[in-house]
Amino acid sequence: MHHPSKEEELVYGTNCLKNSIQEQRGENFQLRLCSGSCHAEQILQRLNIYRKSSIFTDVVLLIDGQEFPCHRATLSANSVYFSAMFGGNLKESNLNTVNIQKITAPTMSLLLDYMYGGSLIIQEDNVEGILEASDLLQICRLRDVCVKFLEKQLHPCNCVGIMKFADSFSILSLSEKSKKLMLEGFSEVSCHEEFLDLSKEELIEYLSNEHLVVSKEEVVFEAVMRWVTVNGSIRKKDLKDLLEHVRLPLLDPVYFLEKVEMDKVIQDCTECFPLLHEARMYYILGNEVNSLRVRPRRFMELSEAIVIVGGCDKMGLLKLPFTDRYQPRRGLWTALASMPGYSKSEFAACTLKNNIYITGGHINSNDVWVFNPQLNVWVKVASLNKGRWRHKTATLKGKVYAVGGFDGLQRLSTMECYSSFTNTWAFVSPMLEAVSSAAVVSCMNKLYVIGGALDAYVNTDKVQCFDPEENKWTFMAPSPFCQRCINAVELDGTIYVVGGLLSTIFSYNPIADTWSEVAALPGPLESCGMTVCGGKIYILGGRDENGEGTDKTFTFDPNTGKVEDEPPLQRCTSYHGCVTILQRPGT
Repeated sequence: MHHPSKEEELVYGTNCLKNSIQEQRGENFQLRLCSGSCHAEQILQRLNIYRKSSIFTDVVLLIDGQEFPCHRATLSANSVYFSAMFGGNLKESNLNTVNIQKITAPTMSLLLDYMYGGSLIIQEDNVEGILEASDLLQICRLRDVCVKFLEKQLHPCNCVGIMKFADSFSILSLSEKSKKLMLEGFSEVSCHEEFLDLSKEELIEYLSNEHLVVSKEEVVFEAVMRWVTVNGSIRKKDLKDLLEHVRLPLLDPVYFLEKVEMDKVIQDCTECFPLLHEARMYYILGNEVNSLRVRPRRFMELSEAIVIVGGCDKMGLLKLPFTDRYQPRRGLWTALASMPGYSKSEFAACTLKNNIYITGGHINSNDVWVFNPQLNVWVKVASLNKGRWRHKTATLKGKVYAVGGFDGLQRLSTMECYSSFTNTWAFVSPMLEAVSSAAVVSCMNKLYVIGGALDAYVNTDKVQCFDPEENKWTFMAPSPFCQRCINAVELDGTIYVVGGLLSTIFSYNPIADTWSEVAALPGPLESCGMTVCGGKIYILGGRDENGEGTDKTFTFDPNTGKVEDEPPLQRCTSYHGCVTILQRPGT
């Protein structure tokens, strides 16, 4: 009798198990072995042991004189830099020892632990070196993790340093977030030591950025003076360039007197005196001073607002009693105290020291009312010497000028001047030609009267210029149009004219005495509101070619040449007063 050997028993047993499984399932059975990350970790751990024991290593990295035996395959699998080095035609591909520059030995040790172990502890004292090394060796995932770590570490005390670091490695996202924090947290950032490391050009970039967040201009001034007087030394040569970007006129007048004018560093810098003079003039004359430095920053408590006073309804029949304030930054309309004697029409409006002056009008035509935005009240002041309507007013050297107009019988050439100090009106030199419904604007210490009506049917293209120093009028280059019911504003030394049922915005250069067409409007307008706010020209309401009032609003930006739609007025309005005031906190 044959007894099976152990080998035969094993084969027989295996076949029986196989047949038994197949019979039970009725099909061939397979089991896939997939140990996943555990297997990968075991392999990496084994390779790391080999690296540390110099087993199977085929290249040595030389860092600061310290040798790191490694495996080319592992390095190449982690780093684009090593992959290109060992897989290409570079001389290093055949070297047994490769010298690596710009990386320290401790940092390389950390990177190798990451390459072979897949883990690494990033902290404040090593993140910079790890990011530099991962950027050089093109270990993208590690570099991205370092960037995220730094983003989470951003703080007003370190954002300047992180921003400079990010710029040096062209890390756009980190650089932008650092700059955003600097702009939004400028008040706190400027108090930290790193702020003093900014270059003059970098500091000017932030001071001139429209997204700089400060509640008061005093914060900006104090930051500049800290930078200028760093560590006991004085960066005097940079003071004037920096103060040009501080909006000195917006400082509290008492603060300006005590902290700015009395500052010894500023007193020793004669180049700064014109900037101080500009601020003084603003305190005396108000928003008659027109420069970037008198415009509130976007996020300041102080802001500009447009005020619409009175006017006529859509059909021109009803005289509107409303006084409305519009805040462009917030897109918000607010009702203010209604103008007394609202049944007037064709009055004139202007601002002096942030108060709104309403003069003349079709009824009670010599009345003058002043609106105080702080108190939201109207106050009657000295009456005009000559009742008038269809005239215009403008402020020049701290006084209000009422120019031309109509008295019910004839066009007027007379002009009178109001002093708020004495509360009196006085006649000054009359115009060379009597006009009504002209455009009147002050620019570069002179008064310009553009176009207007000579009688019920005839208009003029003449431009009359008044010099208050000489109390004298002269004719300038005529306008390229001959219209009435027009308005003008001055912005950055240039005069802009709209109205007269023209579809074009015209500009006038007082220095060159020349006219230009600068932009087209969507349609013809007359008797519209026109004012400057936020460095743009606002054109609000008016009447169209059909004689109907409109609620449309446009802005014209001289820097871009673009005319853009804005939110409409509260109602269709024409022949209204339209001015810009400073909106102070709590009003």
